[in-house]
Amino acid sequence: MALSEEVLKKVRLLDISTRKLVNNLLAGEYHTAFKGSGMTFADFREYVAGDDVRSISWTLMARTGKPYIKRFDEERELTLMLAVDVSGSGDYGSGPYLKSEIMAFIAAALGFSAARNNDRIGLLLFTDRVELFVPPKKGKAHVQRILSEIISFQPNHRGTSLEVAIDQLMQGLKKKSTIFILSDFYDKEFERPLRQLGQKHDAIAVLVQDPTENEIPSMGLVSFHDAESGEQVVVDTSDSLFRKHFKEQTEKMSKQREAQLRKSRVDIVKIDNGEKFIDPLLGYFRNKNRLRR
Repeated sequence: MALSEEVLKKVRLLDISTRKLVNNLLAGEYHTAFKGSGMTFADFREYVAGDDVRSISWTLMARTGKPYIKRFDEERELTLMLAVDVSGSGDYGSGPYLKSEIMAFIAAALGFSAARNNDRIGLLLFTDRVELFVPPKKGKAHVQRILSEIISFQPNHRGTSLEVAIDQLMQGLKKKSTIFILSDFYDKEFERPLRQLGQKHDAIAVLVQDPTENEIPSMGLVSFHDAESGEQVVVDTSDSLFRKHFKEQTEKMSKQREAQLRKSRVDIVKIDNGEKFIDPLLGYFRNKNRLRR
């Protein structure tokens, strides 16, 4: 795939901006948060006080006259799948970044953390269709390819269907994987399929939202365009009753969305535009590690 210089520049910037975070913070937390599938024998070492006597190799002790224990290494072979929402609502942002740009940053941090741990990384881009599926592979070059797809991809549709994306993940991933779904979750009836996904895989919902989406300032007559449906409407934002009704309706939708996420029983990471994007993700990893102890 031939990439424009602009896309290559953005990929390099994402690499540079996330490298320090990954090296100093995320990679270690990621490693301990997501354990491998088992343990494999590595070698023997001489027994020292405090070692578990159940690990002693009695056969080797009989031959050498000294106690040795078996040492095992963790079998990683993890698969990280990034399911990224590229629907029209991602083109919104009240701060310096669009929601889609925040998703790209989070995807970069997760992807490079996985690459540093020698895990496989795959990508699913979705709207109300599966727009692109990149099978999981290892390596930093593969992560860079994934990021270039996220940055440069032009979807054919604008709506959102989490169920369609989840169906593809259920069919395409045969082994248990760690799946991060990056979306604003502007969809309906996704509770059941998301819960089913979480029963088969380690599924994490990364909810990217903007604090201004529930409120409209007074700006007079304004033409609004729905990024997903294409519908346009002119409203008088100076009307206080309209602003109140809009806020009530959007807050109701937000509560319904979060209720569905909770009922799906998957882990949730909330990221608000305007905050340090990495902090909620790092907090999630650290909390997961505390619970594992």
